[in-house]
Amino acid sequence: MKHHRRTFLTTAAQGAAVLCATSFGAASSAFANAFANTPKKIELFGHRGAPALRPEHTLASYAKAIIDGADYIEPDLVITNDGVLVARHEAFLSETTDVATRPEFADKKVTKTIDGVTRTGWYVEDFSLAELKTLRAIERLPKVRPHNTQFDGMFQILTWDEIIDFAAASSVTTGKVIGLIPELKHSTYFSSVGLPLEDHFLKSIEAHEYTRRCPLEIQSFEVANLKYLRSVIGRRPNTRLMQLIDQGPVRPADVVATGGSLTFAQMSSAQGLRDVATYADVVAPPNRAIIPWLENGKLGKPTSLVRDAHAAGLLVHTYTFRPENRFIAADFRNDQGDNARNEKGSIAEIRTYLAAGIDGFFSDDSAVARRAISGYV
Repeated sequence: MKHHRRTFLTTAAQGAAVLCATSFGAASSAFANAFANTPKKIELFGHRGAPALRPEHTLASYAKAIIDGADYIEPDLVITNDGVLVARHEAFLSETTDVATRPEFADKKVTKTIDGVTRTGWYVEDFSLAELKTLRAIERLPKVRPHNTQFDGMFQILTWDEIIDFAAASSVTTGKVIGLIPELKHSTYFSSVGLPLEDHFLKSIEAHEYTRRCPLEIQSFEVANLKYLRSVIGRRPNTRLMQLIDQGPVRPADVVATGGSLTFAQMSSAQGLRDVATYADVVAPPNRAIIPWLENGKLGKPTSLVRDAHAAGLLVHTYTFRPENRFIAADFRNDQGDNARNEKGSIAEIRTYLAAGIDGFFSDDSAVARRAISGYV
């Protein structure tokens, strides 16, 4: 990119992307018809890679997800002050990098409110890519996943371009087309500070041969940016747009910013889903919006959301399945403690949601998720 010197990984993987286009060129239908699955295929999304086993949004995490059977890998995209898209859970860097230990960046510590959340710490938009590359990733949930802390400090922050090249190289290595499912984070906020994610994103997917071919599903909790993307890219055979939704009377950040009244609860109604279908291909609710948890932590009865979404012509991709007891419905937990891995329980829970009719899902552990799918279909 114009903004920085490419790393060896990016340069090498870019060559691999060219090789990938050649390797899969004879079978271009594998790309063009990536979403034409017969019989129905349950799609598995490596949520930030495989963060149950490796720190999220690192090369190790993405590689583990691919090895363990993910159909797609998911980067959350934010942006540096020199306009480079990078993968972090959110703009706030304090929980996922070692920035707090770096005295050279002490003066960048600030208090900000983004999407209604106020926190004091370090934010990605106050760093150039060169500065960000000096930081190292750390485990975001060290008390839940202490085994991941052994990898703290090993990995740089990845750019979106590097992730695209890595997916292309992995496709060559594995012989399997690896999809990409990026989420555009804090779009309205970043636009307000002169760093519009969408324009940078559109340039990037046009600049890479791989993103013109591979399955590409673009996510956002906001509405206006998805409508903008639809108006620019239309309906490409390899690209889908995903409307993420939350539960209850919460409003999308762009709706809040413009003084609108639309809530996620309204978007989840039968009419709301028909409205979503005018600009998106997929709706992505949290798991509990499909099968709610009762007061005792057990699963209740499925809602009508999957049925209503399918009636509107939308796919349903839900988030997020995790293999630790604390994240699993009480029906399937074991007695080993909140943070204990419970693969058997996670598999049983996933299959309950598969029975409810979902078309795909995000998982923090692709190996466990793949076992759930393989034993179900």
